[in-house]
Amino acid sequence: MSAIIDRLSAALADRYRIERELGAGGMATVYLAHDLKHERLVAIKVLKPELAAVLGAERFVVEIKTTASMSHPHILPLFDSGSADGFLFYVMPYIEGETLRDKLDRETQLGIDESVRIAREVLDALQYAHERGVIHRDIKPENILMQSGRPMIADFGIALAVSAAAGGRMTETGLSLGTPHYMSPEQATAEKEITGRSDVYSLASVLYEMLTGEPPHMGNSAQQIIMKIITEPAAAVTKFRKSVPANVADAVAQALEKVPADRFASAREFSEALGNPAFATHVQAAGMSAAGKSGGWQERAALPLAAGLVLAIGAAAWGWMRSAPAPTTVRVPFSLPDSSRLQQQPGILLALSADASRLVYVAAGEGDVDLWERPMNALTATRIPETNGADSPFLSPAGDVVAFYRATPRALYTVSLTGGPRQTWASDSTIAGGGDFGPDGAVYFTREQGIRRVRAPGGPVEQVTAVDSAAGERNHAWVDVLPSGKAAIFTILRSRREQDDIAAVDLGTGKITVLMRGIYARYSPTGHIVYADAAGGLFAIAFDESSRSTRGTPVPLVTGVGRGEDGVAHFTLSESGTLLYASGDVSGGEQELLWVDRTGRATVVDSTLRGAFEEVALAPDGRRAAFSMRDLAAYNIWIKDLPSGPTQKLTLEGDNYSPFWSADGRTVYFQTEGRGATEGVFARRSDGSANPTLVFRHPMGIAHAVGTRDGAWIVFTSRNDIFARRTSGDTATIRIVGTPAAEVQPALSPDGRWLAYASVESGIIEVYVSPFPDVSTSRTIASQGGGADPRWSADGRELFYRNPQSSSFMAAQVELSPTFRVRERRRLFDALPFRRIGSGGSYDVTADGQRFLMTRRKESRAESLVLVLNWAAELEAKSPR
Repeated sequence: MSAIIDRLSAALADRYRIERELGAGGMATVYLAHDLKHERLVAIKVLKPELAAVLGAERFVVEIKTTASMSHPHILPLFDSGSADGFLFYVMPYIEGETLRDKLDRETQLGIDESVRIAREVLDALQYAHERGVIHRDIKPENILMQSGRPMIADFGIALAVSAAAGGRMTETGLSLGTPHYMSPEQATAEKEITGRSDVYSLASVLYEMLTGEPPHMGNSAQQIIMKIITEPAAAVTKFRKSVPANVADAVAQALEKVPADRFASAREFSEALGNPAFATHVQAAGMSAAGKSGGWQERAALPLAAGLVLAIGAAAWGWMRSAPAPTTVRVPFSLPDSSRLQQQPGILLALSADASRLVYVAAGEGDVDLWERPMNALTATRIPETNGADSPFLSPAGDVVAFYRATPRALYTVSLTGGPRQTWASDSTIAGGGDFGPDGAVYFTREQGIRRVRAPGGPVEQVTAVDSAAGERNHAWVDVLPSGKAAIFTILRSRREQDDIAAVDLGTGKITVLMRGIYARYSPTGHIVYADAAGGLFAIAFDESSRSTRGTPVPLVTGVGRGEDGVAHFTLSESGTLLYASGDVSGGEQELLWVDRTGRATVVDSTLRGAFEEVALAPDGRRAAFSMRDLAAYNIWIKDLPSGPTQKLTLEGDNYSPFWSADGRTVYFQTEGRGATEGVFARRSDGSANPTLVFRHPMGIAHAVGTRDGAWIVFTSRNDIFARRTSGDTATIRIVGTPAAEVQPALSPDGRWLAYASVESGIIEVYVSPFPDVSTSRTIASQGGGADPRWSADGRELFYRNPQSSSFMAAQVELSPTFRVRERRRLFDALPFRRIGSGGSYDVTADGQRFLMTRRKESRAESLVLVLNWAAELEAKSPR
């Protein structure tokens, strides 16, 4: 035995015989002991010496007595406590079994019914304790013991006793109460008053993990986790597990509210909501009830005066409006000149000025695209100087300045429409995703890891939002600042467009509120959010900026709105009530499958084969291609016999992505998700002669998967980390690349010894190469000045990738033995015309390395634009506030 166990054994020899150490935590070490008087096994927890030195024995023993009187079937009782030879200890029953942490580590996710049952039993114990004035303060899976499937809370009241005994000296110990992943916001900010609602939050975090496989907030340090707990809302559990009932998801969401008063008032209320299928989302209920509540004394005192003003204004308005007919909403086709027709770019294509007097849009220019200005009272358009290569234009409130992105070099610029030089506001290789002017003249824009703000050209860049990659967020995009300048709406981009969310952010505090599922949104001066979904539908819903909540239900407005990359929907609103939108998939949702040689010359594979493509993969013998393509409303895997053979659908259920082939070409692997289908990686014979079989599932979802040529491993991306698992033997999933930065687009060398992937760890996206599967032994940056979408040649001598900064398609000559080394990098052709998919798999290479299978968007059609005049009046009629 160690000296500490010897000393402890001697101090407690008259009551307990120490058997062995069971484990250690942040505050205490646990020992298995024999209770000599009662002849039973017990667990003795001994506080860390540094903690005991600060607390003092007498105060601790007094405080812990308040917990000894509790008796509940789901609370582990306290047998004894005291001090001996400088040790502070307390004694509990020894439970043979496991903790909830052990169970979660083994199973990752629990059954929904089991998770809810465990949570409700724990909540019953919490209600019992809270009624007696005892708050646990450290609810976590480690403190929930499982005895024959029944949960029992350990350490009940210990955290309170330690805190009370320490008084204001807790910082002297170097320890903190509570575990970061499960801390309530008030614990994280060290508020003095902690109520039972803190335990409600912590238990909701535990239930969240039981349902999804991870706590609601993840990070690489306690500081990161605590910052997210304070500033960022938890994603809905249904984003990661769609089978969770609505009432359970809504109850968890309410229990995880940042403000204690917004949570359930008691543990009992939380439990009842979990068990009530009719429980509705608290956000809508709160918004509705708030609308009906009277204000404070100031508001009530102002009512008589306000009523008089309303009567006077109403009488005058009746006189003005009595003879004026209601405005008529008019829809007309809107054409652009043949010399400057709408041209596809990854981002926003259209921008109306606030008064609807001018339109700025993206069209063909000198060797690239340019921005063009079309006065709405004219039939011609004028090219805007110094905008070559522009993307995502947005106008200043006065409509006299246009801001835009430019890919080479990638930066954020403005140009005055009345003349003057171009100004650079922010230079960054990761700028993308739309922007907006604030009412104070500041410019808001998107970088790789969230929304940023700059107040003057070249000024310091301020962070507005941070991407939570642990919650499945890919980026924040398409920001739209509200008229008050106090908040903005934006899109949370996820691995699949159908999972994107529209959210609001408080520009003062940074607090984010998820509002609804959608891909792109703009604020209407009528007090609505107008947004598009992934299917191209346009909707409106009333919005209260002060509470940043929606009211009522969404009203459908338009179908078939064009969409672009990363979910941008091609419509634009003016403050004067005009709407302009692109009808149909103008943005290039319909694409062509191409052969591209090493000079960039493209040849259509099959002129009859057009659709919305995702990932592509060539069979090992090059005679067939597998690709994901949207068919009606769903994405399916298709097999194409090359060069001109038939095309057959391989999948029938759900949305299907990320195909890759077995080494013999007989099997195609792919990912299935959504639409009621079983989710996971599946395998099916490439001739369709057998049904798909499930290979594995992953609780956090899968963005892109690839396999080794020998079929031994599958490597995939999930939540911006890279994982691997064997296909036989020990099939446990392991995280092989995971840093605070995003790691995506894995590609395995032909011999299976090297893993290439893209990461933004250096500040710009680059291609890295590491040994596989032990990636920790070394890492080499294979690209230079930017790299993404890596793909190996069949002989392993070349590594192809794109350079997003220069829009170049690159070939790196490499050596794989005895170690990885780049011998030469060479630009092959301009990559801009060919589609890039963020998850990976946007192209494949033939066995001889001379051709690439790629996709390209079709040209836009200007005649598909629709102009809607007096549209605001129709919106208000359909969706009154």
